[in-house]
Amino acid sequence: MPRRSCLAICLSCATLLGPPPASADDSDHDRAREALQQGKILPLRSVLDIVEQSYPGQVVKVEFEEDDGEYLYEIRLLQDSGNLLKLKIDARDGRVLGVKGKDMHFRDAR
Repeated sequence: MPRRSCLAICLSCATLLGPPPASADDSDHDRAREALQQGKILPLRSVLDIVEQSYPGQVVKVEFEEDDGEYLYEIRLLQDSGNLLKLKIDARDGRVLGVKGKDMHFRDAR
């Protein structure tokens, strides 16, 4: 499994269940946990609840990114139609910032 996928899965589990396995990249996990504890971001479960209202499907990958104080969740969903959607979500409030999928270019949802 690629390192990035493994990290995304570990972060997802850690956000929902607790500490990550020893093989996870502790610095990324620590930043996410710290941001959550400081109230800077929503828990992943809350973000997924928001996303599921407008974009039904099975979550296949979640990534957390922090860049210059901006916190993002990148979520990939497999829809019943077989379409794979890539959503960029503002981790602070759950707002969908953009959507990319089959037959669509990245669409800014702001």
